[in-house]
Amino acid sequence: MPATSSVAPPPDDFARRQALLAHERLCALYGAPFRFFSTKAPMSELISAVLSHRTRNADSHRAYQQLTAAFPTWEQVRDAPTEAVEAAISPCTWPEQKAPRIQAILRELTARLDGQLDLQCLAAMPVPEARNWLETLPGVGPKTSAATLLFSSLRLPAMPVDSHHHRVAQRLGLIGPKVGTEASHALLEALLPPGWDAQQVYDHHEALMFHGQKCCYFRSPACRRCVMLDVCPYGQQLTGAGPTEPA
Repeated sequence: MPATSSVAPPPDDFARRQALLAHERLCALYGAPFRFFSTKAPMSELISAVLSHRTRNADSHRAYQQLTAAFPTWEQVRDAPTEAVEAAISPCTWPEQKAPRIQAILRELTARLDGQLDLQCLAAMPVPEARNWLETLPGVGPKTSAATLLFSSLRLPAMPVDSHHHRVAQRLGLIGPKVGTEASHALLEALLPPGWDAQQVYDHHEALMFHGQKCCYFRSPACRRCVMLDVCPYGQQLTGAGPTEPA
């Protein structure tokens, strides 16, 4: 099984308190609870997540719409000429890689699910088991598995980590500076209370993502207007503010 969704080591108290403080402040700032942006079935969400890798949302949405217009069922996508699938998903990045990957995923699922391309079976699995099951599919990593479980109609509490979320988490000291996006999933999920439901996990992800988009920019972050500055090691170093302990 992949290591990416393995059990993370116990988080230290600072990281746990920092994560919960970020959740409280950023959810308040950006207006949680947030409405789920998707109501797709889990199979559709899985394919959508594959298309979205390293692709702008508008482009991956267009690729998904073109794919489902050209091939109304996933069986048709699976059995179509690969070049036809590639043409349908041309708005996304690397369609020449994603087309054969999508077809490989669909063929593998056909074999696993006795020909039924339906992922409702995941609803009966514990989240770690469901994530590991998905991550044995060709090219499916922790972000895609979490998106499939959380964003789809399954609404299971698995937390995806995108580049904005990852950047904010690193700057707040929730994860180390050398922890990559994939490895961060288990570490950041371990900071959250184990009883959180899908809405709480979704709110946490969305709040940190919004903060990365609206304040904690990759270049020239707006630290002086950041609600986390008083507890952010990165922002304090950048602005010369003195460190304080989280409340």
